[in-house]
Amino acid sequence: QAPIKATCEDMSCKTGFPEDVHSAVVSRSIHGGQPLLNVRFRSCDGNKKIHFGSSEPEDFRVGEDGVVYAERSFQLSAEPTEFVVSAQDKETQEEWQMRVKLTPEPAFTGASEKDQKKIEDIIFPWQQYKLSSPLKRQKRDWVIPPINLPENSRGPFPQELVRIRSDRDKSLSLRYSVTGPGADQPPTGIFIINPISGQLSVTKPLDREQIASFHLRAHAVDVNGNQVENPIDIVINVIDMNDNRPEFLHQVWNGTVPEGSKPGTYVMTVTAIDADDPNAQNGMLRYRILSQTPSSPSPNMFTINNETGDIITVAAGLDREKVQQYTLIIQATDMEGNPTYGLSNTAAAVITVTDVNDNPPEFTAMTFYGEVPENRVDVIVANLTVTDKDQPHTPAWNAMYRMTGGDPTGRFTILTDPNSNDGLVTVVKPIDFETNRMFVLTVAAENQVPLAKGIQHPPQSTATVSITVIDVNESPYFVPNPKLVRQEEGLLAGSTLTTFTAQDPDRYMQQTTLRYSKLSDPANWLKIDPVNGQITTIAVLDRESIYVQNNMYNATFLASDNGIPPMSGTGTLQIHLLDINDNAPQVNPKEATTCETLQPNAINITAVDPDIDPNAGPFAFELPDTPASIKRNWTIVRISGDHAQLSLRIRFLEAGIYDVPIIITDSGNPHASSTSMLKVKVCQCDINGDCTDVDRIVGAGLGTGAIIAILLCIIILLILVLMFVVWMKRRDKERQAKQLLIDPEDDVRDNILKYDEEGGGEEDQDYDLSQLQQPDTVEPDAIKPVGIRRLDERPIHAEPQYPVRSAAPHPGDIGDFINEGLKAADNDPTAPPYDSLLVFDYEGSGSTAGSLSSLNSSSSGGEQDYDYLNDWGPRFKKLADMYGGGDD
Repeated sequence: QAPIKATCEDMSCKTGFPEDVHSAVVSRSIHGGQPLLNVRFRSCDGNKKIHFGSSEPEDFRVGEDGVVYAERSFQLSAEPTEFVVSAQDKETQEEWQMRVKLTPEPAFTGASEKDQKKIEDIIFPWQQYKLSSPLKRQKRDWVIPPINLPENSRGPFPQELVRIRSDRDKSLSLRYSVTGPGADQPPTGIFIINPISGQLSVTKPLDREQIASFHLRAHAVDVNGNQVENPIDIVINVIDMNDNRPEFLHQVWNGTVPEGSKPGTYVMTVTAIDADDPNAQNGMLRYRILSQTPSSPSPNMFTINNETGDIITVAAGLDREKVQQYTLIIQATDMEGNPTYGLSNTAAAVITVTDVNDNPPEFTAMTFYGEVPENRVDVIVANLTVTDKDQPHTPAWNAMYRMTGGDPTGRFTILTDPNSNDGLVTVVKPIDFETNRMFVLTVAAENQVPLAKGIQHPPQSTATVSITVIDVNESPYFVPNPKLVRQEEGLLAGSTLTTFTAQDPDRYMQQTTLRYSKLSDPANWLKIDPVNGQITTIAVLDRESIYVQNNMYNATFLASDNGIPPMSGTGTLQIHLLDINDNAPQVNPKEATTCETLQPNAINITAVDPDIDPNAGPFAFELPDTPASIKRNWTIVRISGDHAQLSLRIRFLEAGIYDVPIIITDSGNPHASSTSMLKVKVCQCDINGDCTDVDRIVGAGLGTGAIIAILLCIIILLILVLMFVVWMKRRDKERQAKQLLIDPEDDVRDNILKYDEEGGGEEDQDYDLSQLQQPDTVEPDAIKPVGIRRLDERPIHAEPQYPVRSAAPHPGDIGDFINEGLKAADNDPTAPPYDSLLVFDYEGSGSTAGSLSSLNSSSSGGEQDYDYLNDWGPRFKKLADMYGGGDD
């Protein structure tokens, strides 16, 4: 590779490009970021700030140092590529242009080994300056074409590439070096240079898939390290070799296609990648289908675009019901599919044929049968079965049933079983056997989605359903129900009120007999004849009864047949009671209070009548003629139809309680009247009309409520007194029991000395006193061996009846118990002392315990004084005699 030289003629200093057209030879394959050439711009004023630009910015970029770089990777055509490089002064906006022509280098056709081993020289550009003149003459910098180096070279290594030298190496001793990635930057050591000869070599095979190009910079310095030449850029392109197989992104590709698709239907796209150069044949892939499984109905149901990998259908006949899935083996080959030189790889494409509704549902029978008892609802009477060849549990398989005839009143519906797809004919309205004994339904079956275009429903998609109604015993019913009867109140017992009968709806069954009975009669006024349903009264009808609401009394009756099974029906009789004037009006309230003076002394009273119009108000109020004091002391005035006002006639009436009779008459025909007693309390009043001596008046005549309250207080007080007496008595008994056991003044517990106590203290002394109270539990003498009785054992005599107490006596009864036991012991001939030992419990024969007949006190016992036992009373006399003073 010969260096490209550019010259410029001597001339006076002129700012701008030294030439109008600049030509350069570069490699045919251009890579993004690759430096192509170096344009030179002359500036007479070294302070100018120049900005470079390109007319083709999408392809070429010019750096601030004048180096032209490729913006993207592309292939140069055989014809030269031209573009314009511009330079603009940033301050004055003055602009200069130069046309650049790039010519691709000739294609490599091979060379002999001798030519290949020939190493080309790269010479540094030189500069010559005239010291006496500001004008300078310089030689243009070289633009070094890229060095192309195949990847995966077998060596030997290091392999010489080019030799770098300077024209000044004849006069100076120079040292050469290279910098950049691959030399002194990672990955280091790939390229080395002989510092003396400038020989550039590669030390190991290169891999284009890792680094496609290297950008190095060569330097020349003298022995003192001073720069002799400007650095030059060296670009080393790694030439791609076909050393990588295509790789599919997935080993198994999944796609779908609807059944019945036309040829040319797109199915899916498979993609493979090749790590080799995609712009060269090594990375250009081609696809093809190696095999199809299964091969029906045609071995070539699909084809693939050899460049894009798109799979489409090429034949008709896709039927999911016959073939549900196809498996294609796809091969990708580089070298544009060259089977000889290209590398290949395979992957599987699984194509699932999806279902469309191309098979209508068909009934398994033309007629289905069912039966249903009358008056039953929510009952499945028939099960309709269908077949559908489409994929189960999809909208193309799910069936919907529609009745097209035979059910004008909507008594049936058809539901779909989601699992079996069967149609369930269900009754939704009651059916009367006496009206309809049979139904013949016409049913059509459809899918949830319409059928595919061009497919029609066959006759098998329609069927008939014959349903027979079964007669059952139905409940009788009353007519009318409820039945309304209007009757005046006061109808006497034994009177016929009405006849309430029922009907049996079973006209086609054997005639049954109806029986009547009473189900509900709150006031117990009525009875019904069990045969003919005649209703008579057994008590007087009273409209004012609590069981009558809004003048209406309701009674319920039952009609039962003797069918199988027996059935019954209920009917309600409504009696509208008409009012008669059978109730006299009464005064309300019954008590009132007024002042003893004339003013103010008015009492408002109201007449109350349980009857209703016209047997109620307006009422007439008047006072009786006798006794004469009533009209002399009182006067009454009606103020409305129901209200009147009672007031004093005299100026003053002594305080007290007065019974004022009032005659009230209603407006009925005939009239009803009554004399109501109004209790009036006359009292002294203050200026406001309020009573001031209510206590005195109330004391003179207590009401019923006051008397009851006083009695309750007295009873509560008596109960409290009784409870206090019982508590005091129980407390006295407990105090006596404590005095009988141990007198508080003679308590000797502090004087008792315990010498050899094996127990664990008072908490462990849980004695069972019941053993002392039940001496009959002692082992009988009959079971004792003869002649083994202890000398200190009590003799055999008839035992007295000691009092027996419960296991847990009340503490208050202990004193009584001890007194009773003492009396029994005094009358017992076997009581001690017969030998100074009192046997409380027999431990059995052969006891390990020795005799306690002779107990000796400790050394300190003789010094103890037992005279105080004489002060304990007659009950401790025997103990005082045994331990008291004296030799006896």
